[in-house]
Amino acid sequence: MTESRPHTLFSFGTLRDEHVQTALFGRAVPTSAASLAGHTTRPLTITDPSVIATSGLDVHLTLERKYGAEVEGAVLHLTDRELAAADAYEVDDYVRRRVLLSSGESAWAYLDAKPLRSAERIVIVGDSIAYGRCDPHGGWAAHLAAAHIAGNEARHRIFNLAIPGSTLTEVGEQTPALLGPRLPDTLVVAAGINDSALRLADARTDGDGPARIADSLDALAATAMAHNARLVVMGPIWLDETRTGDYGGLRFTEARALALRETLHAWCAGNHVDFLDMWEPLRDRTELFTDGLHPGPEGHRELHRHLTALST
Repeated sequence: MTESRPHTLFSFGTLRDEHVQTALFGRAVPTSAASLAGHTTRPLTITDPSVIATSGLDVHLTLERKYGAEVEGAVLHLTDRELAAADAYEVDDYVRRRVLLSSGESAWAYLDAKPLRSAERIVIVGDSIAYGRCDPHGGWAAHLAAAHIAGNEARHRIFNLAIPGSTLTEVGEQTPALLGPRLPDTLVVAAGINDSALRLADARTDGDGPARIADSLDALAATAMAHNARLVVMGPIWLDETRTGDYGGLRFTEARALALRETLHAWCAGNHVDFLDMWEPLRDRTELFTDGLHPGPEGHRELHRHLTALST
């Protein structure tokens, strides 16, 4: 079976060691010097005995964001089999994601598995739920901002650019012009349920929905990469379809919201993008909604607690 063209993997730690490469890949792999802007490193304690045995170290490095910083490393040129071996070597604290090197080329790198834990400057885009409608305190995004900024008031920033009523198509079109002055390192796409809504004037199922959503996410991924930002997709929350009724000419159903959730999850899995599943914390808890669609203040607090557990 013919292997694909080499994959490029940015390494800033033990994978640059020829002894580690030989143990994992059976050879010292081709490498070239490279750097990654907007990042720094911090130590990570390793407890997996097999990883410690291979590297000879019980403390490795992990990346975190820092505007103006740069990490020196190397690009490894790997086959499919070798990339799979590198995946198996990395512990659960890491996930493989695309990054933009200082050269302007993209490569794989192993990042913190908790996507907001290493973030510094976060932009949130989405619809009315991300905006915080029906919560005078600003919703889950405001709770996230308070905790994030408290962690480092001098450097941490959150910009909530959500617009009520937005679809993913509209978010994909509007976002590129918004990011430049905010210098984001993380782009959180809070995919609400507007993309799942059925217009009452059209009883047909939108058969092009998954393809349209994928196109929008492709565009957002390209936008994030252009800004050297990590893309994080949040899935839809549960809704109480018995209370939503005819909402502005739209009909929201649990089945269609679940289909949207599955489409988002599948796209993220296929593209190595972080997916934060927001369905469960409010499921069947209709008392936490104001209208079956928008959470009230306590509902937003529940969403924030769930998001914190998943991502920080």
